[in-house]
Amino acid sequence: MVLFIQCVVCCLLFTLIILPAQYKDPISMIMSYPPEVIKRVDELPQYKGSIKQRKSSHISKKIGGLMFFVIVLSVVAYFSGCRSFGATFIHVFTLFFAVNLYDLVVLDWGIFCHSRKLRIPGTEDMEKEYKNYGFHARGAAIGLVLGLVVAALSGGMIHLILAI
Repeated sequence: MVLFIQCVVCCLLFTLIILPAQYKDPISMIMSYPPEVIKRVDELPQYKGSIKQRKSSHISKKIGGLMFFVIVLSVVAYFSGCRSFGATFIHVFTLFFAVNLYDLVVLDWGIFCHSRKLRIPGTEDMEKEYKNYGFHARGAAIGLVLGLVVAALSGGMIHLILAI
């Protein structure tokens, strides 16, 4: 039951981190948009050069976020009673999997693909490209791999800390 509650809380926190920023300024999340939309935005004069700037900062944000999640989810797992690599790995991967699935089904397929408020000005006619469910599914598959990495690093962290 504790793990279920943690999954729900993580999904809510993820929503509060992602959606308000994306609704306020859709271009801020451009690197998470389908490639056809990114290409169109890059061709629009009002966004000239902004894609290249965001691409480099996007990678560093992803790496920073990955390390942040390793630490936070390790702490959550520890205070949930995980005292071994295996228990931590399973706990953290379950949390990551729940958020990843929620992100795919609710945020990507449910909201992003259908919300006109998330359309970047100048791309409103790209309805088919915004509703690219396969693009989001591929992103979720990559998220699963990242979840395995985060879970392994979290398990390793708990194992090392308890070995000291």
